[in-house]
Amino acid sequence: MLYYLYATPVASVIFALTIGVSLYVFSNPQWYTKLMLHPYALHRDKSKWYMVFTSGLIHKDWMHLIFNMMTFYYFGFGLENMFVQFSGVWGHVLFAGLYLVSLILSDIPTLIRQKNNPGYYSLGASGAICAVLFSFIMFQPKAMLGLFMVIPIPAYLFAFLFLGYCIWASKKAYDNINHDAHLFGALAGIGLTVLLYPWSISHIIRQFF
Repeated sequence: MLYYLYATPVASVIFALTIGVSLYVFSNPQWYTKLMLHPYALHRDKSKWYMVFTSGLIHKDWMHLIFNMMTFYYFGFGLENMFVQFSGVWGHVLFAGLYLVSLILSDIPTLIRQKNNPGYYSLGASGAICAVLFSFIMFQPKAMLGLFMVIPIPAYLFAFLFLGYCIWASKKAYDNINHDAHLFGALAGIGLTVLLYPWSISHIIRQFF
């Protein structure tokens, strides 16, 4: 972990801050309504814009937190390292930008769709973490990932299955999971990666042809 603190300061801060704030809210649940994303309230009071960011620091329960942080640990630190290899010290800034901008972009569809629903709340870092995961896949499309964390599957195939499921679930599922944030977070990760490193497209093509 000391290596990560030195080599990946942005990922380390995000990792520690998300865990710390989530644990605090677990013990002080009155903070949930203050920090969660509430599109209805934000649409009527733009001063609550901070919800877009604070909602990404808190989680529903231990399972939600552990799953997101495991995903971020496996891909976030590696992605920041790659950005530094590509862009030197500016890679840290670019990684921070990708994470924060993706957090915003992943929430926009939810803000639009739920702006008149006073009972809708959303929380978790999943949108930004999906962006990190898909950015990583852009550079390592043949890496082996674990489907359901068990079944080995190539990253590019995982990406197609994940996007397909998100599209379907966004329209059909009623499981209280913000699938829109997952989908648009993943798309934001792809789009921002191409914007930062246009050569990533030809890199993927060369992996298969």
